[in-house]
Amino acid sequence: MDKIIIRGLTVTACHGVHGYEKITPQKFVFDCDLYKDLSVAGQTDDLNDTVNYSAVCNAIAGLTANNTFNLIEKLAYESAYKILESFPVLKVGVTVCKPEAPVMHSFGTVGVTVEAEWTTCFLSLGSSVGDKKSYLDRAIEKLEKTRGIRVEKVSSHIETEPYGGVAKNRFLNCAVKIKTYLTPRKLLAEINRIEAECERVRQKRWDDRTLDIDIIFYGNEIINDDNLTVPHREYQMRDFVLIPLKEIAPDFVCPLKKCRISEL
Repeated sequence: MDKIIIRGLTVTACHGVHGYEKITPQKFVFDCDLYKDLSVAGQTDDLNDTVNYSAVCNAIAGLTANNTFNLIEKLAYESAYKILESFPVLKVGVTVCKPEAPVMHSFGTVGVTVEAEWTTCFLSLGSSVGDKKSYLDRAIEKLEKTRGIRVEKVSSHIETEPYGGVAKNRFLNCAVKIKTYLTPRKLLAEINRIEAECERVRQKRWDDRTLDIDIIFYGNEIINDDNLTVPHREYQMRDFVLIPLKEIAPDFVCPLKKCRISEL
């Protein structure tokens, strides 16, 4: 992947854990790598087909000067998120160095490096209680308003029989394609928050519920731990997941099955 580099951007601002650091300006030095396909710009020679690095520098400088954070880790991530949100890049790496840090030793600089990128994810949404369509619509609206998530496509709604032998009501289901720079666990935390805001009550597995949101795919990642399994277990056996998913992502290749969704 092509990239644009910014090196040695120096901004004077007040960040640090100590009280005097919050009122005494210090230097912060940024190195940035912005990943983007630059082949079109290489042909057209047009600024509109690339990223204006001057504008990126202005964005970082404004963020740094107009906020006060305890940690340069926070400053680095906020800078990375700002770039992803404001400019057409797929991935960004940001290094923040603090050459005047309060370290009681002779040193050149201290700093941190972070990375963030947009990842394509697919979610399955379902509701079997109350105004089902309203719950799905509210969930999609809340996803769209969540920082770090962009809703790109929503499938048609389908009605399905309850799964698991516990729920009594028919479900209304859909699938959603999103782009996110949230990590899988942060995305799961936001999904749990949205479910709670939509009156989701967790009493019995597979019981009726106002809202259920599952992460089916997180890019090409394979995750299997106590709290999260991706791709979702047995998604290919569940019509309420697979039918909406085929509508919006027929050519997506499952990282486990190694075949397109349309072939399942």
